Amino acid sequence: MRFLDDNPSVINWGSECLHIPYKHPIKNKNTIYVPDFFIVYVDKNGKKHAEVIEIKPLKESVMEQTRSPRDRIMLAINLVKWQAAQAWCAANNMAFRLVTEQQLFRNGKK
Repeated sequence: MRFLDDNPSVINWGSECLHIPYKHPIKNKNTIYVPDFFIVYVDKNGKKHAEVIEIKPLKESVMEQTRSPRDRIMLAINLVKWQAAQAWCAANNMAFRLVTEQQLFRNGKK
């Protein structure tokens, strides 16, 4: 995570450091969702932002990209997690962002 460490706009960041409660749609049990990243940064106007970021494959993020029953199950679970994360972020004045390989890689390059 050198990019985050070396970026002067990033004030603070953590990996898998937040625990967001949600109800698992298949097991019907309360459990915890641990998003991939939490980042606090300052924009070009000096305004501070906090974001929770989840990185997932497209096939587990968009119904039209699911290729198997397992992918559809993962998408259903992920959608419930992300709804919980969006509500949690809104209550804590943060943004939630989903990032797929399409945003991470361009033409197979990092």
